[in-house]
Amino acid sequence: MACRQLFLLFSLLLLALAGRNFYKILGVTKTASKKEIKKAYRKLAMKFHPDKNPDDDTASDKFKEIGEVYEILADDEKRKAYDRNGEEGVKNMEQGGGHDPFANFFGFGNQQEEQREYKGSDVVVDLFVTLEELYLGNFVTIQRDRPTYEETSGTRQCNCRMEMKTHMTGPGSFQMTQHRVCDQCANLRLITETEELELEIEPGMQDGMTQRFSGKGEPHMEGEPGDLFFKVKTMRHPKFERKGDDLYTNLTISLQEALVGFEMTLPHLDGHGVPVKREKVTWPGALIMKKGEGMPNFEDRNKLGNLYITFDVKFPRGELSSEDKDKIMKILNQASAQKAYNGL
Repeated sequence: MACRQLFLLFSLLLLALAGRNFYKILGVTKTASKKEIKKAYRKLAMKFHPDKNPDDDTASDKFKEIGEVYEILADDEKRKAYDRNGEEGVKNMEQGGGHDPFANFFGFGNQQEEQREYKGSDVVVDLFVTLEELYLGNFVTIQRDRPTYEETSGTRQCNCRMEMKTHMTGPGSFQMTQHRVCDQCANLRLITETEELELEIEPGMQDGMTQRFSGKGEPHMEGEPGDLFFKVKTMRHPKFERKGDDLYTNLTISLQEALVGFEMTLPHLDGHGVPVKREKVTWPGALIMKKGEGMPNFEDRNKLGNLYITFDVKFPRGELSSEDKDKIMKILNQASAQKAYNGL
């Protein structure tokens, strides 16, 4: 009788530790990205919001549940704890624990082996984009040959793991032992599939930012395929250089324009003109700022960086006559400013 009660207690403990399947509750895969999890949560939150279901008590409970689940899956550390040890792992972490719930249970310590989860390798591909695309945004379609597995004839052992089994050894006593257990799965063969992926280049994206496609990476016979990441790389632009949300460019003017002033329109990345006007002397290396003429901010597209323009002055070549030299000296009326200094 005591043995049965102990065994029932052990079974209930296993069931309690298994907990709920958070990924199933949100309707996403275990490899889902933060963006996919957030999107699924918002969709379910709108569906089960109490204001939309005033007469449905189950909707209110569901709304509360998906909120709790999202709070854990949206947090990197809590999600790792959940993936390792389920809800009990999250509770232990929040309580400052993190110990194995089976530690020292019946004197077995840490002898229980966690079932290993397999996943294919992630694939990272450079996505070369123009500065114009990062300014305006764009959608691009990429065709890719992807390796994957398909079922073929025959079976194979799969999902092998170590499981604990209980054996009665006598009245009121039992023994727990580990056994290797495998499932029988269909044989697989490696093939290549051609697929089209649509990527969105969002305005303001920075170099190194990635766009993730879950399950589109390298396959694995014993688990889920890895993920595919496209990493943004900006191609060199002939006119503009980007630093953060700011743009930089150099503008060459003549010596005459540098001395008497000038007015011009600088074409921007989307074709609109940026007016540039100088009425005073412009020296080589002079820098001006055009507020709000930089790149859009990725987080807030209403916020724009600045455009910085550095001036180069093109001096005329050739010799000046004595008469011209005298005229220039009279116009400028400058004293000698010769000075040696360390400019490094």
